[in-house]
Amino acid sequence: MTRDEALELMHEYTESDALRKHMYSVEIAMRACARKAGADEEAWATVGLLHDFDYERFPNEALSATEEHPSEGVRLLRERGYPEELCAAILGHAQFTGVARDTAVAKTLFAVDELCGFLVACALVRPSRSLADLTVKSVKKKLKGKGFARGVNREDVVQGAEELGVALEEHIQFIIEALRPEEARIGLGSPAEG
Repeated sequence: MTRDEALELMHEYTESDALRKHMYSVEIAMRACARKAGADEEAWATVGLLHDFDYERFPNEALSATEEHPSEGVRLLRERGYPEELCAAILGHAQFTGVARDTAVAKTLFAVDELCGFLVACALVRPSRSLADLTVKSVKKKLKGKGFARGVNREDVVQGAEELGVALEEHIQFIIEALRPEEARIGLGSPAEG
């Protein structure tokens, strides 16, 4: 699946601007991680772009392992011939599916998903509304605050770095640096920059 095809599918299923921007941020992070790992950047980027595309139509409040998000989206992707390794990565990003993250792409998607959401939240409360001046120290301090960005699972953020075999600080720094050049695309930066 090309990026244009993935983008079209994501836009067809997702109306929320915030959710679209989240998927863009995960796409950007996945591309950077693929480049670092010497993996297929396009394939990893489409995983990031598509990982939540079915979330609005099939919200999974019951946390079903086989129904709703992400299972419905993966069924559609399989029908379209999307590679099984990438389908498994999308399923595995949701802990409740029980799908093992036994590939680099699956571990990476899990490791960047919640972190991207958290980094954007951290940037949005800064006077700059930017990643340009966001530090790892500031992010780690906010991770300890349970009242901030309550929707982000802190355990997943920590576990994601562990599964990648990298220090949490190193992982946070890498993802901040990956997102910075494209922050306007994900709704960050001052109005003059975006």
